[in-house]
Amino acid sequence: MLAATARVAGDLDVAEECVQDAYLSALDAWTRDGVPRKPGAWLTATAKRKALDILRRDKVFRAKMPMLVEPVEAAPDEPEEESVPDDRLRLIFTCCHPALAREAQVALTLRLVCGVGTGDIAHAFLVSETTMAARVTRAKKKITAARIPYRVPEAAELPERLDAVLSVVHLLYTTGHTAPSGADLVRNDLVDRAVHLARTLRALMPDEPEVRGLLALLLLTDARRATRTDADGRLLTIEEQDRSRWDADLVAEGRDVVLGAFRTGRVGRYALQAAIASLHALAPSYADTDWRQILGLYDELLRTWPSPVVALNRTVALSFVDGPRAALAEIRDLRRDGRLADYHYLPAVEADLLRRDGRPDGAAAAYREALDLVDNDAEREYLNRRLIEVTPPARP
Repeated sequence: MLAATARVAGDLDVAEECVQDAYLSALDAWTRDGVPRKPGAWLTATAKRKALDILRRDKVFRAKMPMLVEPVEAAPDEPEEESVPDDRLRLIFTCCHPALAREAQVALTLRLVCGVGTGDIAHAFLVSETTMAARVTRAKKKITAARIPYRVPEAAELPERLDAVLSVVHLLYTTGHTAPSGADLVRNDLVDRAVHLARTLRALMPDEPEVRGLLALLLLTDARRATRTDADGRLLTIEEQDRSRWDADLVAEGRDVVLGAFRTGRVGRYALQAAIASLHALAPSYADTDWRQILGLYDELLRTWPSPVVALNRTVALSFVDGPRAALAEIRDLRRDGRLADYHYLPAVEADLLRRDGRPDGAAAAYREALDLVDNDAEREYLNRRLIEVTPPARP
C-alpha cells in the first residue's frame, strides 16, 4: 500500500497519512457494507485516491503528473516484468536510494517498510530514539527536496543498493530474534518476514555470495528458535538449549548455502557470521563447540567489519580459548572506546566473564548495570536470575 501510494503522492509523509486514512475509511465502510472480496486492493485504491485528492487540493496536480507515469517496456497486452518480484522487497530497494546516507537508508526502510518502531531502530544503531527520529525525518525531507523518484529500480541498479538492502533484512531479523523491548523474547512476525525476504533475495540474485551468506546466517540462527525459551517463556542460553529440538532441515539447508557462499571465493561479513553460526549448530554439545575455529572466524570478521559489537561477541570465543581474564582485558578496551556505553550486552558479557573467573561481587555489579539498560522482559528475568546466583544470601 505504501509503495503504491508513494508513487502517486511523491511524498512519504503524504503517503503514510493517506494509508492511515484508508484504514480509517475501511473501519467505517466495512462495518457498514462488509469486508470486500479483495480488501488489500480496496485499501490501496482508497489510499491512492486520497493522495490524488491532496494533490488536487494543493493545486500541484499538473506539476506532479509526470511522476505518476512510469515507462512501460512491455507491450500493452503483455504483463510488465518487474526487476524485483516481491512487493515489500521492491519498496526496500526503492527506499535504499544511493542519494541517502547508508544509515538513513536502513533506518527509513526499517521504519516505513518493515514496521519496526523508532525506539527499536535506535537500539540497533546504538543511538538515542530522538537522534533516530531526526534521521528518519531528515531522510524523508531529502527524498522530497531532491525529487528522488518512487519507482522500482532497474535490474542494473540493484547491485549498488544491495548492501543496504542486506543490512535492512539483517537488522529486521535481529530485531525479531531478540526484541529490544516488550514481554516476549522473539517477535515471530519480524523473524518470518526477514527469512522470507532473504529467500526472495536469493531467488532474485542467486550468484551474490553475500545474499547466500545472509540467508545461511538467518536459517542457521532460526533453527534454534523453538528452544530459546522454556515453557514459561524464560530465556535459555545456547548452552541450556535442547539441541535435539533444533530444526535439522534448516541447519542442513543453512550449511549448504554457506558452503556455496565460501566456494565463490568472495567471502563477506554475512558469510563469515553464517560460518560461525554453522559451527555452533553442528557441534554435538556445547562442550564440543570448536571455539578456536570460531575465534579465527571472528578475527577475520573483525577485519572485514570492524564493529564494536563484533569485538564484543569475539570476547566470548576468546574466553573459551585463552580464559575469561584475557577476554576481560578486551572488555576494558571496549569500555574505554565508549561506543557501547548504552549497550546492555557489554555489562552482561562482562558479568558472565567475572562469574566464570570466580569474582561474584564484580559480576553482581555488572549484572545490575545490564539490568539498568535492558528493556526486554525475558532478558531482564534472565539477568535477575544470574544476579541472584552470584549474590550471597543475606545474613539473618
